[in-house]
Amino acid sequence: MNLPLVLIAMIVINAIVSYKGFNDISFFRKYEFHIGSIRAGEQYRMFTSAFLHADWMHLGFNMLTLYFFAPVVIYNMGILGFLLVYFASLICGSLLTLSFHKNEPSYRAIGASGAVMGVLFSSILIYPDMQVNFMPGYIFGIVYLLFTIYGMKTRAGNIGHTAHFGGAIGGFIITLIRIPDILFHNTMVVILLAVPVVVMLIMAKAGKL
Repeated sequence: MNLPLVLIAMIVINAIVSYKGFNDISFFRKYEFHIGSIRAGEQYRMFTSAFLHADWMHLGFNMLTLYFFAPVVIYNMGILGFLLVYFASLICGSLLTLSFHKNEPSYRAIGASGAVMGVLFSSILIYPDMQVNFMPGYIFGIVYLLFTIYGMKTRAGNIGHTAHFGGAIGGFIITLIRIPDILFHNTMVVILLAVPVVVMLIMAKAGKL
């Protein structure tokens, strides 16, 4: 399969910026997601942090996921649709993280996970029966979002669970806007994937997250 140029470009950009961050701590600190700095006016970090990674494994995992699922979005929604999903998911992940951690000035985060999760969930909406980790995609999506809620509540591991959830919401919304027929052809899948989002919102409203 020939990789779309836009996907190659996205992987290369992530690799170059991450490599720079690996070798230049001042660069890394200047562009990472940092609540205190963002609230002080450096909102650009909400965007730039998504191109930094902790190490080669972190970068590799995100780019491998993008490699497998981005073509589904590109071939069904076009280059513009893919870019909308990627960057809207990136911003949604950052906004949700900022919302949940706004009172933690030392909170830091990096990585393309929010954007990548948006692409993954977009592909699941397009092909809900596609196999992801040996299960139908929509089942994986539901389980993953419920696990992410657990991670948000317990802060399990050094993982940006909130950015993952926000990214998934971004991919979900943009895909339904770009391909509204999904609402009619896969109504039950849309409802099932929306359930964890509603659960998260209710828990957040009740102060449980």
